[in-house]
Amino acid sequence: MDRIRIVGGRRLTGTIPISGAKNATLPLMIASLLTEETLVLDNVPRLADVVLLQRILGNHGVDVMVSGKRPGETADHGQTLHVSAANIVDTTAPYELVSKMRASFWVVAPLVARMGQARVSMPGGCAIGTRPVDLLIMALGRLGADIEIDGGYVVATAPNGLRGGEIIFPKVTVGGTHTAIMAASLAKGTTVIENAAREPEIVDVADCLNKMGARISGAGTQRIVVEGVAKLSGARHAVLPDRIETGTYAMAAAMAGGDIFLQNARAELLQAALDVLQQTGVTVTSTNQGIRIARNGADLVPVEVTTAPFPAFPTDLQAQLMALMTRARGTSRIVETIFENRFMHVQELVRLGARIQLDCERATIEGVERLKGAPVMATDLRASVSLVIAALAAEGETIVNRVYHLDRGFERLEDKLARCGAEIERLSG
Repeated sequence: MDRIRIVGGRRLTGTIPISGAKNATLPLMIASLLTEETLVLDNVPRLADVVLLQRILGNHGVDVMVSGKRPGETADHGQTLHVSAANIVDTTAPYELVSKMRASFWVVAPLVARMGQARVSMPGGCAIGTRPVDLLIMALGRLGADIEIDGGYVVATAPNGLRGGEIIFPKVTVGGTHTAIMAASLAKGTTVIENAAREPEIVDVADCLNKMGARISGAGTQRIVVEGVAKLSGARHAVLPDRIETGTYAMAAAMAGGDIFLQNARAELLQAALDVLQQTGVTVTSTNQGIRIARNGADLVPVEVTTAPFPAFPTDLQAQLMALMTRARGTSRIVETIFENRFMHVQELVRLGARIQLDCERATIEGVERLKGAPVMATDLRASVSLVIAALAAEGETIVNRVYHLDRGFERLEDKLARCGAEIERLSG
């Protein structure tokens, strides 16, 4: 099993290209099930989760072709996928596949919308919380699908097609909103989604669906209106840049010190996180080409942050911020409101010398003068990269184990950091 070795103390200087967003790529690939024509996706990141979803879609009869290199292209250019669901041969998504990636449960929406039926395994538990799918099921029920739970599978049927309706989410849900707009795109009549998630990835998926012939308005607000159409066509769409990768490298630069340029990053996708970074004393400069992050010797200022749905500070950057605050001069506090078990990285950061106290959903971080390298274990995707950030400033060597978590959401992380001066390498086996 691969590990990552990091020797801390190196400043970061240079340019890091930001990849396409994983959290948009996965629902965009799933949206291909809505049409018999080919959906072409540009700027797709090379991630383990993308490869796994190709396998999951293949089980339904979807063909995925990865374009070869073009003149002048490097690994910094995203992939182009040609996704064709011309013939859906199986409307069942089995447990052995769905259990490996929770987002794959979302296939239930396009399958029942286009084929009139779907049998999709419940995804099971998750390391960072239960993340139930009840709101996704509720949304399909509001659109006229008959829902049964049979042997751990959600069986959704709509032999006469879905019909428009009103969906009011009791709490903001990204998965529920993705599911609702996909299903409503092919429903008869108008669907109104209230208390919808406002994340940029929701907007990106809606933009792509509109290119395919859907009629979606209001994406990015709390109220989305979908006028159903009889059929969707193919389209070509470029995935937006990954705001979580952007924030992660911004915090890595803040931790290590130096001056880096995050190429293709868009500040409006993570303004709340950039505002917090500026509060810590880091210089943040946005341009049309990307975002510059600089810290040259100044102490980090402690902050108090509460995670919340977009446009507030994202839960997917909570672990990274906590790692950064281990070196702040003073006491920081982070309140996690999205996932109940998303402090699993705390004990591993403590192994590096961090001083962190937990009280239910609240973490209190006392900044320390120095961190010291040690062997640590990744517990989930965002937790694993927080350990990398801490290791960049730790004295001596840190070995991060179980880095397959990293490969799910960060494309060539060690290469990108090494090009900016980090002493980091992947150890195989």
